Amino acid sequence: MHYLLSRRRLLGASAGVTLGAAIGQHTDTLAQMQTKLSFPRDAGAHPDYKTEWWYVTGCINGDGGTPLFGFQVTFFRSRVTSTQAMQSRLAARQLIFAHAAVTDIRGKKLWHDQRVARASGAEPGQNPIDTASASTLDTGITLKDWSLLRQKNGHLQAQVQGADFSMLLSLEESQPVLLQGSQGLSQKGPDPKQTSYYYSLPHLQVHGELILQGKRITLGAGSLAWLDHEWSQEIMPPQAVGWDWIGINLLDGSALTAFRLRDKAGNAVWDGGSFRSGGNLRKFSRGEAVFEPQHLWKSPLSQASYPVEWVVRTPMGLYTVRAVLYDQEMDSRMSTGAIYWEGLSEVFDGNQKLVGRGYLEMTGYAAPMRL
Repeated sequence: MHYLLSRRRLLGASAGVTLGAAIGQHTDTLAQMQTKLSFPRDAGAHPDYKTEWWYVTGCINGDGGTPLFGFQVTFFRSRVTSTQAMQSRLAARQLIFAHAAVTDIRGKKLWHDQRVARASGAEPGQNPIDTASASTLDTGITLKDWSLLRQKNGHLQAQVQGADFSMLLSLEESQPVLLQGSQGLSQKGPDPKQTSYYYSLPHLQVHGELILQGKRITLGAGSLAWLDHEWSQEIMPPQAVGWDWIGINLLDGSALTAFRLRDKAGNAVWDGGSFRSGGNLRKFSRGEAVFEPQHLWKSPLSQASYPVEWVVRTPMGLYTVRAVLYDQEMDSRMSTGAIYWEGLSEVFDGNQKLVGRGYLEMTGYAAPMRL
């Protein structure tokens, strides 16, 4: 889901400090205001807000159209309140984190990597000391040799150089921006201040290449991705320990989003989502997105038990969401500080017919989320 810190929401701590301690508290709750989003400006960073992320997930097909890999590339920006008044060029006014992962379906293995660096808050290239930056003009996030940038042709380009893999992906929009919630203002809890600005770009056409352990993989036709961009001051209700979220590219061109925030007993504190087909958008009201776990997988790393198969009930119908690989758990303790599950999944309708593919995200199972 993405203010949910994974996308998709900052998942915890950075460089040995909890995220909440690093950020501090902002005096304004700006996401309560209904402001019309404007592009390309709102595709860029919003440094006055506490937390922000750009979250890209997708499915890579082979030459014959068979799904071979899933991928995730996520950049997080975090405002450090305590350093905002500092004049030093070395002051870490903003922190940039990044996660990347590749799910090898045939090899039944998840490969992942992560990065973290300080940023002054200046535009890219203005402060030569910075190793990370996020433009306020349009999508333009860099973290050392990782980046998500708008190209001159209007497409987004994601570049990652990991320990075991690298990606250079071009993401081409095929559908209009999907404004989540009320024209982009998405409520995440019973208190109106638990709200984020949130939009999605489903059905992104993906071109480029993936290199996995030295083997170059050219992307086949029909490779698709999903982008979430979200920013907020506050999002999780105090009783929530984590969330479950799906962003699904349906095979007929429709787009399905559903999420819930959970308490420690596993009950929904808040839920929502949307369904878009053609030009018709159906927003889900509180209580209309119901997640029912069907099958659990226990992680040998964290000992957490994750529901790797769900029935998700929505006003548009019942869907079964099934992970293509059980072990898609991410260990981000070297960057954002949490362990969470995020992975490629297949989606089936009530007749068990395959109707889509996308990503499932589950947080707060290994330990309660601390924002």
